[in-house]
Amino acid sequence: MTDAFLGIHTGSFSTPAAGNPTVVMVEAAYRHHGVDARYLNCEVTPAGLADAVAGARAMGWAGFNCSLPHKVAVIELLDALAPSAEVIGAVNTVVATDGRLVGHNTDGQGFVESLRTVVDPAGLDLVVLGAGGAARAVAVETALAGASSVTVVNRDRRRGEELARVVTDGTGVPATFVPWDRSYAVPDGADVLVNATSVGFGDGDALVDVSLDTLRAGLVVADVVVSPPRTALVRAAGERGARTLDGLGMLVGQGALAVRHWTGMEPDRAVMRAAAARALGLE
Repeated sequence: MTDAFLGIHTGSFSTPAAGNPTVVMVEAAYRHHGVDARYLNCEVTPAGLADAVAGARAMGWAGFNCSLPHKVAVIELLDALAPSAEVIGAVNTVVATDGRLVGHNTDGQGFVESLRTVVDPAGLDLVVLGAGGAARAVAVETALAGASSVTVVNRDRRRGEELARVVTDGTGVPATFVPWDRSYAVPDGADVLVNATSVGFGDGDALVDVSLDTLRAGLVVADVVVSPPRTALVRAAGERGARTLDGLGMLVGQGALAVRHWTGMEPDRAVMRAAAARALGLE
C-alpha cells in the first residue's frame, strides 16, 4: 500500500511564491470536478529555473505556470511557443504536449474571456494604460480577438512605442502610442479603457492618473488589479455610468484556461472565483 500520488502534476514556479491565489483557485477546481490532480506552489529563483523546468519535464508534469520573474526567461527552456505567446514575448502557462513543453500566455486570453462577459472586443477601439507585461498580454489578445485599434498610453516613450509596434506587427491591428505626460483624457471614440498598470494594487484609494470627467456612460472601464477588485478607478467609472470590469475575472480566466490545457476539462469559473476571492481576503 502506498500514498504516492500518481495523478496529474501541475504547479507554479515563481519568487516570491507565498500568497499566490492561483494555488487555491486551481486546487478548488480540481476538487470540485473530482480530478485526480495537484497544483504545487514552488519557490523558484532565477538561478533555479532551468532545473525546475527540467524536473517538471523529467517527472512528467502536465504543465506549470510561470509568474514573476520567469515569464520571459522560461522561453529559452521550452520546445515551442503558441502563436500569441510568441507575439507577446512572454509565457505564463507551459503545457506538456506530445512530449514537448509548449509555452502559452493565458493572461491576455483570460482578460478577453472576462471582457466578453461585458462586451465583445471585436470592432472596438481599445485604450491600454501601461506597457508592462499585463499591458502586452491585454493589448495583443484583444487585437487578436478583433479589436479595431489599440492605443497604448505610457510614461516611458520607448516602452510604449515598442508595445504599439508589437501589436501592429504581430496582429495587423493598428496601434498607436500616446505619451502619458499629463492626466489622460479618454477620447470620445474609445470603447474600452484598461488600466494595465499596478496603480491601485493593495491601495483602494490610489487612482490612476486619468481625467475623471472623461469616464462616461457607454465606456467600458476595466482594471487588471485583483486586490482590491473594486479599485478607485472602477468605483469612479461606475459612479459616472461606465460599465466596469474588475481584475478578478482576468485572474480566474487565465487560471481556467490553464486547467483546460492541462486536463482537457472546462472548469467551473464560479467555483474558481469564489476560491480566489477567499484567498485574497475579499469574502
